[in-house]
Amino acid sequence: MHIILNAFSFLREKLKQKGIPYLDASWVVEDKTRIVDLIDSLGLEPKEVEAVFLNNTVVPKETELHENDRVALLPPGTPGSFRLLSGLKGD
Repeated sequence: MHIILNAFSFLREKLKQKGIPYLDASWVVEDKTRIVDLIDSLGLEPKEVEAVFLNNTVVPKETELHENDRVALLPPGTPGSFRLLSGLKGD
């Protein structure tokens, strides 16, 4: 199944260093793949991803992916105003 991946901030740099596409990148993943599985397959730790947008909505990392989903990974430290607008909650 195909998904589209975007990563932001230092996650982009980490993926770039590994030669992994990270900007509107088309990915093929297995059926029943969860976001946490995708994060692992990218060589990232779950704690490196604070929030995940799936089709423009913040979702838990355990969410299962489906055909043509758009996934965006945000690292910790997202600025305050963006946190509010995007639905992220502060500590």
